[in-house]
Amino acid sequence: MAEIPSSPTAGTPAGGRDSFALTMSKVDFDTALTPLLERDPRYGRGAYHFVREALDHTQALLLRRGETAPRHVSGRELLEGIRDFALEQFGPMACTVFEDWGIRTCEDFGEIVFGMIDLGILSKTEQDFREDFKDGFDFTAAFRHPFVPRRPSAVPTPAPVGSSE
Repeated sequence: MAEIPSSPTAGTPAGGRDSFALTMSKVDFDTALTPLLERDPRYGRGAYHFVREALDHTQALLLRRGETAPRHVSGRELLEGIRDFALEQFGPMACTVFEDWGIRTCEDFGEIVFGMIDLGILSKTEQDFREDFKDGFDFTAAFRHPFVPRRPSAVPTPAPVGSSE
């Protein structure tokens, strides 16, 4: 799901359409969201901003893993980036933030993405479907378990004070 530039030639070599740049300003993006939020109030404005930022984060992850240039991101790749970005940004509060925005499952992220696709904010390929976000990951396992204190498996008993050990 590559973002569409704010103008046909912004950030593309020689104005080409083969390379999408992530150049839409925050103000333009926020303005573009208004009709979507009016039509579909299920998710808070922050959810859309988060998904957009998570897309940027996902692109950066792919580049760090050896990609040579930004490319189209699949739904599964975006979910991985969303999980990583949420843990980085919100830590153990991720589920609480998502619940406040109306997000309870990975399918909600798919609805947000496809809402932005419908508005022309994001693009898709013939291989992209809402179902790509179904059964992505369990929110409790992804966002709560990393912060649950772990019990040591075998705690050595300290030697009594004054012993010769």
